[in-house]
Amino acid sequence: MEIGQYLDSTYLKKAEQANISEEATKQNVIDLINEAIENNFKLVMIRSEFIEMAREMIQKANSKVVIGTVIGFHEGTYSTEEKLKEAQIAIDRDVDELDYVVNYEAFKEGKINLVKAEVFKGTKIGLDNNKLVKWIIEIAALTNEGIVGLSQLIRDVVLDNFGEENAEKVFVKSSTGFYKTEGGKPNGATFEGMELIVENSKPLSAKAAGGVRSYEDAVKMVKMGVTRIGTSSAKVIADGKTSDSEY
Repeated sequence: MEIGQYLDSTYLKKAEQANISEEATKQNVIDLINEAIENNFKLVMIRSEFIEMAREMIQKANSKVVIGTVIGFHEGTYSTEEKLKEAQIAIDRDVDELDYVVNYEAFKEGKINLVKAEVFKGTKIGLDNNKLVKWIIEIAALTNEGIVGLSQLIRDVVLDNFGEENAEKVFVKSSTGFYKTEGGKPNGATFEGMELIVENSKPLSAKAAGGVRSYEDAVKMVKMGVTRIGTSSAKVIADGKTSDSEY
């Protein structure tokens, strides 16, 4: 399987999170973009401030790599208005895909109308501007029942308001990779979690982010119905090896 076209090669750490300089952070992003171009990965997932640099590099290389960024990252508790403002800035910078962190805490608190409104407005600004939209539900913060319920909520909002013809342009995505778990529990995609997402979000698309560390696991995810895999180890996976990265 040509796994590269399923891989969203990802670098989202801020300088202080990685304990490195701003310049070193920028170089890490440059290296990620070059690697994606050289290996024909599907997408680079980067912070919004690097979108214009990535676009210039990709166009110069005459590459088909697309650009994604995160919105409301990583807690998801930003207001809908703040998320829409972030999304518009990324659109103005010529991003291709918007990965929102849904307000999963509001969902857990039963604030269903708030979450529905956020999903509607965030999806609308994306689709209106010909962007793919992904909703990160943070499965490590949810019970299995919560994964099912939130996946179904997103599915229903999209189908009811934008029709099945737009279903493949909207994803339910597992994780940010930044959620802190206890007792060594996984904070990213698991086979069990992705099976719940795939079954309860279809005909929407599904993205497994974090936790996929080998070519074999990536292929298994694709065969389950996952159409994108977010990873900081895209080259390792594409080379058929196993990564020891946390994401």
